[in-house]
Amino acid sequence: MALKRKHKATAMEQRRKLITAIDPKSSISEQYRTIRTNIQFSSIDKEIRSIMVTSSGPGEGKTTTVSNLAVAFAQQGKRVLLVDADMRKPTTHYTFNTTNTYGFTSVLTKQMSLEKAVRETEIENLTILTSGPIPPNPAELLGSKAMDQFFIDIYTAYDVVLFDTPPVIAVTDAQILTNKCDGTILVAYSHKTEKEPIVKAKELLESAQGKLLGVVLNHQEINSSSYYYYYGAK
Repeated sequence: MALKRKHKATAMEQRRKLITAIDPKSSISEQYRTIRTNIQFSSIDKEIRSIMVTSSGPGEGKTTTVSNLAVAFAQQGKRVLLVDADMRKPTTHYTFNTTNTYGFTSVLTKQMSLEKAVRETEIENLTILTSGPIPPNPAELLGSKAMDQFFIDIYTAYDVVLFDTPPVIAVTDAQILTNKCDGTILVAYSHKTEKEPIVKAKELLESAQGKLLGVVLNHQEINSSSYYYYYGAK
């Protein structure tokens, strides 16, 4: 019984992280909308349709950031797909209080079609694709021909697709995916993330020919409120 109560509390805690859905008029939600606008204006020649969100290390807030950005885009009326591409430590199914028995890996290994693997959410226009069963070869799946077909399929069905990936320094997954996406956002935790890992992460993404749109600095406290800042890439 104690374990069940703990699990329920964890699920509720994850749901509360979706501030853009729970309290869309809050100052934090407004910051996410500002980030959304900055992303949309970050490219003049090409519309940004696929966005990868990563961090230099664990615990920086990338999953919270990508989830709320997905909600922000959906609230704009766009058809949005949020993909949990962290096939090592997936968490999207916790955030949206669902199961992870099938998902992204099921599609890439051709065990299930994209149409059957995605899940509708309570948020209008927002669909999620959980990671699915954890594979022994995440990097190989991301670099496969099946992944190229996956992009063709998602661009047909959705206006905006966001990918939550593992930290860029820890494993190569993010480096493989970054040059397949229209842009990448790097998340940093205020007063926690050190400069050296951020610089290293930026270098790894650029060496993989990824387009870094900017950096989101979260948990920066001003007047007792947590704000999220977006810094354009230089």
